[in-house]
Amino acid sequence: MTPNLRKLALAAHVTSSVGWLGAVAGFLALAVAGLTSQDTQLVRSSYLAMELTGWVVIVPLSLASLPTGLIISFGTEWGLFRHYWVLAKVLITVIATVLLLVHMQPVGHLARVVAQAALAGGELAGLRVQLVADAGAALLALLVATALSVYKPRGMTAYGRSKQAIAEVGGNPDRRKRISGLRWGRVFGIVAILLVVLFLLLHLTGKDLHSR
Repeated sequence: MTPNLRKLALAAHVTSSVGWLGAVAGFLALAVAGLTSQDTQLVRSSYLAMELTGWVVIVPLSLASLPTGLIISFGTEWGLFRHYWVLAKVLITVIATVLLLVHMQPVGHLARVVAQAALAGGELAGLRVQLVADAGAALLALLVATALSVYKPRGMTAYGRSKQAIAEVGGNPDRRKRISGLRWGRVFGIVAILLVVLFLLLHLTGKDLHSR
């Protein structure tokens, strides 16, 4: 990547990631207010604002954070599969985005309920507590991802070490071929594991939502 393109991608990624973090913090504040307040109008406004904030702010920012992060990974020396901290951050982003999209369904359900009538006492208490827990977990995950970006813990993956070994062996074609084959086998293995994890998360969270 050229320096200007790298700066543009980095600015877009930082803006979307930090914006996502801040929006989730606001979402958590609304969820807590909706759960604990005795003011029916405040409770109603909180859940209506949560749905609006989720679809208009949080979802777009999360969807922007992932591709801009991938562009930076592929376009810089860090790579996507070379360092454990990069893989961990990408995994956190993917899982958080998927769970966000899944859990916007109960947010929408609660917003539709309060739009029709005020909540009475402990009505939908389990769902309201779940929204607080989900928002808190999401905020913690995004804080961890931010810390990974700042501190960049050391540690190279097997793929990263193989890339380093290829650079060291120089012009030895046989050894380069063996290392390259091993490298791509591990890459495909990592991708397969990520896909399985995402499938399981979608299945389990979808089942949980249908049971409510």
